[in-house]
Amino acid sequence: MLNKKDKNKKNTTKSAATRLNKMIASSGLCSRRKADELIESGVVKVNGKTITELGFSVFSKDKITVNGQPLKKQVLTYIKYYKPAGYITTMSDEKGRKTIYDILPEEVKDLKPVGRLDKDSTGLLIMTNDGDFINKMTHPSIKLPKVYRVCAEGKMNQQHLIKLANGIEIEKGKIAYADASIIEYEGRNTVLQIVLYQGMNRQIRKMLDSIGCPVISLKRISHGTINIQGLKKGQFKYIKPKEINDLMKQIAKLEKAANTN
Repeated sequence: MLNKKDKNKKNTTKSAATRLNKMIASSGLCSRRKADELIESGVVKVNGKTITELGFSVFSKDKITVNGQPLKKQVLTYIKYYKPAGYITTMSDEKGRKTIYDILPEEVKDLKPVGRLDKDSTGLLIMTNDGDFINKMTHPSIKLPKVYRVCAEGKMNQQHLIKLANGIEIEKGKIAYADASIIEYEGRNTVLQIVLYQGMNRQIRKMLDSIGCPVISLKRISHGTINIQGLKKGQFKYIKPKEINDLMKQIAKLEKAANTN
């Protein structure tokens, strides 16, 4: 029988265990899903032993290798970046277009974006080296709200907004939805706030094109609980741990809701 001291020690040991796929993802090497694929393929070793079991637990002192290379214990970094227009959200482009990595400060060029903004769009990009975090933020089952300020051609009305909310087929078999509200009119144009819970390519542009109100300008102002406040175009700020914790709490609630539906 364990005495109280032994029980506490045992509980401490249990709490220190981390799933192998999470440990790999937390290093910034890849997402947790990709880590599962690496484990199943037999290229991951723990203390010299090949592990193919999903759900295998490890401790911080364990030596982990992937394809023979030691897993680096990376310091996880999160930033919010105000993307200017004229740059695509990718590390390189075969067409020779300018990317955000052409203008990002050197100290954050190793970070990856959470989702994308197209070339002509501006606004908030969350960037990190935390692969597990990226996977959670972009998983289709997690309806994390993304808020945009959009200027569209023409004077839109409630009927236009109803069409956006009811869904528009932007590609064959792909129905896109958006919650929109009119902020103001600027001459013959309409300024909108649009909230998305999906992550389709050029979703807002395609939706507004389909109802005859093409986008003039598009800026993302928030993603989950993180917003662009205090940033100018081309600037970035490190996201504080409390802000990440608040965001993870929001994701946990959405995960719970998705699992109960």
